[in-house]
Amino acid sequence: QVQLVESGGGLEQPGDSLRLSCAASGRALSVGAMGWFRQAPGKAREFVAAISRYGRITTYADPVKGRFTISRDNVKNTVYLQMNSLKPEDTAVYYCARSGLSGVPTNSDDYTYWGQGTQVTVSS
Repeated sequence: QVQLVESGGGLEQPGDSLRLSCAASGRALSVGAMGWFRQAPGKAREFVAAISRYGRITTYADPVKGRFTISRDNVKNTVYLQMNSLKPEDTAVYYCARSGLSGVPTNSDDYTYWGQGTQVTVSS
């Protein structure tokens, strides 16, 4: 069993930066890809970013490309999401998830374990 716990969310102003963390326990993160998803009020959960098993490959959703960076530390069993130049449309609950697949899956169905989410609010 894998448990994922996100942290780092908060209330930020447009243009600010924020780093989310996702700590895993139970089994090592390095068994598969890790991803970040988000869900805004009244909207479906959407893909944000993914990183391959050993961090060599990353992929991003178009709305966050160039602003967000996903990284992982398999020794610390932690994955990060650095978010720069935040916009109000980035407001959402952010979830990390672990996949048993290699590569960088973007479909939520490919992820087995999910965290409880952390709220990010961007507002002036």
